[in-house]
Amino acid sequence: MLKFVTNPAIAAGLGRLAAALLVLASALPAAGGAEADRTARMAKFVRPSAVPFPAQNPYSAEKAELGRQLFFDPLLSASGTIACATCHHPRLAWGDGLPRAIGEARGPLPFRSPTMLGAAWLEAFGWDGKFPTLESVAFTPVSSAANMGRNEAELLRDIAQNPAYRAAFENAFPGEGVSRSTVERALATYERTIVPAIAPFDRWIAGDETAIPESAKRGFDLFTGRAQCSECHSSWRFTDDSFHDIGTGGGDQDIGRGRLFPNSPSLQYAFKVPTLRDVARRAPYMHDGSLPDLLSVIDLYDRGGVERPSRDPHIRPLGLAAKERADLIAFLQTLTGEAARNPSPIIPR
Repeated sequence: MLKFVTNPAIAAGLGRLAAALLVLASALPAAGGAEADRTARMAKFVRPSAVPFPAQNPYSAEKAELGRQLFFDPLLSASGTIACATCHHPRLAWGDGLPRAIGEARGPLPFRSPTMLGAAWLEAFGWDGKFPTLESVAFTPVSSAANMGRNEAELLRDIAQNPAYRAAFENAFPGEGVSRSTVERALATYERTIVPAIAPFDRWIAGDETAIPESAKRGFDLFTGRAQCSECHSSWRFTDDSFHDIGTGGGDQDIGRGRLFPNSPSLQYAFKVPTLRDVARRAPYMHDGSLPDLLSVIDLYDRGGVERPSRDPHIRPLGLAAKERADLIAFLQTLTGEAARNPSPIIPR
């Protein structure tokens, strides 16, 4: 069971399992070089034993439950029909299954809804990384006319007029009441509890050789070897939280992090590297939902995408055989855990 802890106390403990596997890899006999190399690569993907929370917003069960109620409450939208969970649904791998998010304006938004899986470990938020903390995200979609369209002052007033919510806020934030800050901290606390479920891949690297098929093991070797996928899709969440141009199409306005850093050649068309946890459930793919399935994604990487100065140097034609593509897909399918069964909370009324 994962523990909820506050940074920086977590720092020393998160790498213990990975370190143990690395020690095991180094202890293998020289004759088993290939096996030792795979064990060392597996060690880089061991799950942590605790969920990190920032010192300025430590975990409490009261905050998490309040945040869960707010997350599922359509009160946060102007029409009363859209909640955070509309675009980040637990049964849809905490996304929405759409090419691009749909908001109050009933038209597609610029990006598809990112999954909330593993949000506690993220270092910047949004496809272009414009949000520095999880707390800073909430009111942008809530107050955006195209997204949830809710007036901030009116929302805070309506929450404060609800006796059940007032009591919940006093319980979670004694003496602070309902404010933008307490709403942000409650939502962020709940969102940090959204952790990828144990997947067959996790059971395999823990020692169960029967947990995944041989094709997936070959796919893992390709993923961490010749295909160089793990150069960016690293760590137990299969992301390094960085931003890269991987050669996807895009117009002059669809330039990702380049919009924030116009003078950086390498950040033009660069978008956040997403986690691959539950990736088989999260079609369509890319920031704009332009690729319908995993085979389309692999084909993009295989041909190297659009060649331009900002394209990441690891993105180049791979020359994958059909069997290798199938092995990569078999591996990616092992990253899917059991679907979340979180029941919707009773919303205060």
